[in-house]
Amino acid sequence: MRRTYNELYIVTSSAVFEHITDFIFTLDFDAIEEKNGTIIVRSEDSLDMLVFALNEYVKKLSDKLNIKIDLKTELKTKKSEDWIQKYKDSIQPVGVGNFYIRPDWEKANNSKIDIIINPALAFGSGHHESTYGCILELQKYLKKDDTLLDVGCGSGILGIVAAKLGAKVDICDTDEQAVRSAKENFSQNRVKFNSSWVGSIGKQDHIYDVVVANIIADVLVMISNELSTSVKNGGYLILSGILDKYARRVEDKFSQMKLIEKYKKNEWFTLVFKR
Repeated sequence: MRRTYNELYIVTSSAVFEHITDFIFTLDFDAIEEKNGTIIVRSEDSLDMLVFALNEYVKKLSDKLNIKIDLKTELKTKKSEDWIQKYKDSIQPVGVGNFYIRPDWEKANNSKIDIIINPALAFGSGHHESTYGCILELQKYLKKDDTLLDVGCGSGILGIVAAKLGAKVDICDTDEQAVRSAKENFSQNRVKFNSSWVGSIGKQDHIYDVVVANIIADVLVMISNELSTSVKNGGYLILSGILDKYARRVEDKFSQMKLIEKYKKNEWFTLVFKR
């Protein structure tokens, strides 16, 4: 072990926090942690290129969403200790309904359906309110043998939940690394997906019983037509990643569908629509 390691603190606005987190979690770093609204990246290697990549990514994201994004970074060098083990100790399993989501260094809960997600692989470990809400709603509305599309799959956790509930699952993400990580997580959890692609929902070639999208509100609004028309008559659209101040905007954009449930955890909404 080296005598020092590097620690990068990242703070951004809540409106794009999940988007920034998703980007960071797709990169290969030793440890990534979310704490009190701050993203912390730790590595024995230099993090200067990450700072550069973040600034470039934020510029592109700002142009795409047409909003101003505040990003603050602080880089520190600290004396080494067994910080990887301390990081592991800080990641606790989470129960969501009938599911128990854990990193692979924690033991399974034999009374619940087991899912292994290592948080550093990609965003989506069940701890974030929006992921939590999606998992709850999938257990309510997804039936065995349903077809499901996970849009912006990230770690693949929602598709894995669906597969363990007996659904036929497709996954997609605009980030190639996220799709690779999702595939690895499917394999680790011993479930299969039907098809996958790099890109958004516009590349799908059929409609589904359930479509789930855990993305920020602005992107949900941007692809609202593709999302709503990808659901079968009588099917469900589950949307999350929606801060409370944007919930009405998303509801209005999908007003052609019937809103049947609104789940709120802290400041994050999960909405369920029926066609």
